[in-house]
Amino acid sequence: MNERTISIDVNGEQRRVTVEPRTLLVHLLREQLGLTGTHIGCDTSQCGACTVELDGSAVKSCTVLAVQCEGARVRTVESLAKDGALSALQQAFMDNHALQCGFCTPGMLMSSQEILRRHPEPTEAQVRELLDGNICRCTGYQNIVKAVQDAASRIAGAPRTVE
Repeated sequence: MNERTISIDVNGEQRRVTVEPRTLLVHLLREQLGLTGTHIGCDTSQCGACTVELDGSAVKSCTVLAVQCEGARVRTVESLAKDGALSALQQAFMDNHALQCGFCTPGMLMSSQEILRRHPEPTEAQVRELLDGNICRCTGYQNIVKAVQDAASRIAGAPRTVE
């Protein structure tokens, strides 16, 4: 195969990696860079477990070729916690019991990051609509929605009473 070397910023660290042209971003992250927080659920873009941020937008990394990321900025779930402290979103997921089995959590968190960037005070309907591409096999969407809204309140500086 005609391998290519690409430069990519992953979680704030500039990386140069050699990949086959058919390598998916999710495989680059997990297998070559050891960032296993990004999960492979369906490998067909149905479940959203592999969601990462690519140049500021949430994308399903099983739909992106690694070579398409030349010069791009990628953020994975590993980028959310800082100095061992959970982000407001991660803490809200934990406090609202939105983790369940945890398999979908990385994708849910990365999609929720985008929701909060686009809608600092998202309604329940907005959260549900924008998480539509992420599947929770435990079917615990209620607590996930609560967590996203709770995180929005925490980020705004006004803790929300969770029912």
